Amino acid sequence: MPVICINTEINAPVERVFDLCRSIELHETSTKKSKERAVAGTTRGLIGSGETVTWEATHFFIRQRLSVKITKMDRPNFFEDKMIQGAFRQFTHQHFFERAENGTRMRDVFEFDSPFGFIGKIADFLFLKSYMRRLIADRNTVIRQIAESDQWKKFLKQ
Repeated sequence: MPVICINTEINAPVERVFDLCRSIELHETSTKKSKERAVAGTTRGLIGSGETVTWEATHFFIRQRLSVKITKMDRPNFFEDKMIQGAFRQFTHQHFFERAENGTRMRDVFEFDSPFGFIGKIADFLFLKSYMRRLIADRNTVIRQIAESDQWKKFLKQ
């Protein structure tokens, strides 16, 4: 089962970064390449513990839907989302936040299991793990840019 770990340093308060990572609108902004949008469940604002969201997006030229649930939350330190329906056999995405000297250290741990058995494992090795790593890293770059500027105000009510 592939595991992706990404650390991101953000020059902004941990509470701001934590909430931006739960913003449906920011998620849509950060995934414009795949035209990701919330179509069911929590579709606006900040997703909370026990809530679900269904995302519709285009990956590998295929329109897909993926539903996730926030299964654990400890604001502003941690939250976890798990796939409840979608293209993967399963996935868990853990989001860790800690205060750092210049703001926040954010750590993503994304563990997934591809469908299709042996063929899925080959796909993981050839392209899927690197694709998912790039998707998360690109999203984190957008989160950092927004959190470190005044743009965060349009995603979080003050």
